[in-house]
Amino acid sequence: MIAFAYLNFSYILAMALESTHIVDITHAIQLAVAPVFLMTAIMTLINVLNARLGRTIDRRRLVEKMRHELPPDDLLHSQRLFNECQLHKHRLKLIYWSILSAVIAALLICLVVVGAFVGALISVEVSRGIAVLFILSIVALVFSLILFLREAYLMIEAHDIYG
Repeated sequence: MIAFAYLNFSYILAMALESTHIVDITHAIQLAVAPVFLMTAIMTLINVLNARLGRTIDRRRLVEKMRHELPPDDLLHSQRLFNECQLHKHRLKLIYWSILSAVIAALLICLVVVGAFVGALISVEVSRGIAVLFILSIVALVFSLILFLREAYLMIEAHDIYG
């Protein structure tokens, strides 16, 4: 009778621990949904920045080609094209840094999701670490958006100056 009670207690304890892990993992999955939507937004931003990068590179190549085809005595037009080329060079740097910041934000979001699952699987308190990673990812995303805004301003300025 004692052996049966022990086996029954062991079974109930094992089931309780297993159901706790299932609840923890289910909760981790629910918590991972919001960061995944944020990842989708970040990937969309990277896609937009990548398209802008390609257009800026194409425009810079065209300006360089026009500059090299100018007659040597057309210094005024050559200087104007050189200035436009420098502006595009600055825009390329801003786009690059914006993409880098967005990728860092995405990687940090991935670490948030991993941390949530690791915490659920091994029952370790990781909430502060996850919070820090999430805050850092939002800071990287804000930095990326600020750079994107600055680049957009330069594009509008270039259009106003160079047509």
